[in-house]
Amino acid sequence: MTDGEVGAASDGEIGATSDGEGPTTRRTIERRLDALVRDNRVTIAITFPLVGVALLIAAAEGAIPRRIAFNPLLLLGAVLVMRLPLIGGLLPLVDRRALVGLGVLAGFTYGVELVGVYTGVLYGEFEYLIDLGPMLLGAVPLALPVFYFPILLNSYLLVTLLSGERLGAAARLLAVLCVVVGLDLVLDPGAVALGFWGWETPGAYYGVPAQNYVGWILSGIVAVGVLTLSLDQDDLAERLDRCEYVLDDLISFGVLWGLVNLYFGNYVPVALAVALLLVLVRADRFDVAGLSVGREPIPADD
Repeated sequence: MTDGEVGAASDGEIGATSDGEGPTTRRTIERRLDALVRDNRVTIAITFPLVGVALLIAAAEGAIPRRIAFNPLLLLGAVLVMRLPLIGGLLPLVDRRALVGLGVLAGFTYGVELVGVYTGVLYGEFEYLIDLGPMLLGAVPLALPVFYFPILLNSYLLVTLLSGERLGAAARLLAVLCVVVGLDLVLDPGAVALGFWGWETPGAYYGVPAQNYVGWILSGIVAVGVLTLSLDQDDLAERLDRCEYVLDDLISFGVLWGLVNLYFGNYVPVALAVALLLVLVRADRFDVAGLSVGREPIPADD
């Protein structure tokens, strides 16, 4: 797969190379990450989730040693690898305003999750059932933004890509919230089946209560507002047009959670995961592993 456009340049220095050949610029890091993702799209978007499905199901069935089953370092490492397309795609857009916005969003994420765990407000009374690494106040994983941000960011990016400038602010907000809820309709049943987390009073939807989705809508309204204020919309639209891999994280999401739900017989989430992948095909973004539907990558800038 040929290299594509790498992103906006940055003049600021962020360090120095170890060989003394000169400063390592942000532009250099963006180029290297961009090349890493492009050269390994199949591995990141297809192979990692397939291996992940096998390991997660084996862990849930007690078929692998305890020290490996649901090991938090392995889980977090694999998740970070699958997040590389999202990171590489958005990194050129992260200026001071975006960095502040992401910081606000991280604080908001921890806040609503802590409220949810301790009070049951927003998402219903739930708890984490496996070790996801160090916990904030003994209740919420410190790595929470790694799991929460992609649902919100990918939903925002997908709606921006598909709608362009055709939607007003209210319509775009509604569309993003629909995608957010749709992704969680896929994620939570699979996570509950694996034993990642659970509710004190299981709901009718594969053990997930309806209140959970009301909570996602309410928290999503705030989060989408923060994102809209933090990202330059013109630059975002241009980056989406020029970076063909930026939504690959949604491919890995659909593959992993679609197959997990299929194993446990959760057929509505499976149908939603298939629908997500078909949307990506339609948007010319499911173009890895020879599945290109005609989109040509844009040559890299010099």
